[in-house]
Amino acid sequence: MIEYIKGELTELTPAYATVEAAGVGYGLNISLNTFTAIQTKKEVKLYVYEAIREDAHVLYGFYNKKEREMFELLITVSGVGTNTARMMLSGMSVAELCNAISTGNAKLIQSVKGVGKMTAQRIIVDLRDKIVALGIADEIPAGGSVAAPVNNAVRDEAVAALTMLGFSPAPTQKVVVQILQQQPELPVEQVVKLALKQIK
Repeated sequence: MIEYIKGELTELTPAYATVEAAGVGYGLNISLNTFTAIQTKKEVKLYVYEAIREDAHVLYGFYNKKEREMFELLITVSGVGTNTARMMLSGMSVAELCNAISTGNAKLIQSVKGVGKMTAQRIIVDLRDKIVALGIADEIPAGGSVAAPVNNAVRDEAVAALTMLGFSPAPTQKVVVQILQQQPELPVEQVVKLALKQIK
């Protein structure tokens, strides 16, 4: 499995990027969000999703892990293929898509070409809990507005450490995000210590 490709960006269109690494040119399908993020760069690092089919071996490239995780979640929904998922991530940022899912905004999701009413509702039902459990979206309060941003690096390290200690990711994620929203300057070890006292 290819985790990421890092190298020289030799060709770029809004939907496709060619990255040369160790003398090999890798062609990757990309979203508009990734295109915007890398269009001024010469050297890039793209996280990869491999779609292996009988008739083709297709690579999808993403500027960050959050976008790839969102893509992988979208294609688990019945009726959403790789092209539709890429279209959704071209029409909305990961944060906007997470907000639409968490607030049940089917109309916004339907605004993406190729997504009908039933598919939009299925995306909301299937993914609402998963986007928080996997840490793709920061904890979203009941009102629907996205919570204050937290230090993602510290959050991810703290959640990973607590998960290795045997705690399940979903409740761990919630506790860590709450701690960082209240005390954003805390280092990882302090976040873990506080979380250990709070996780039920």
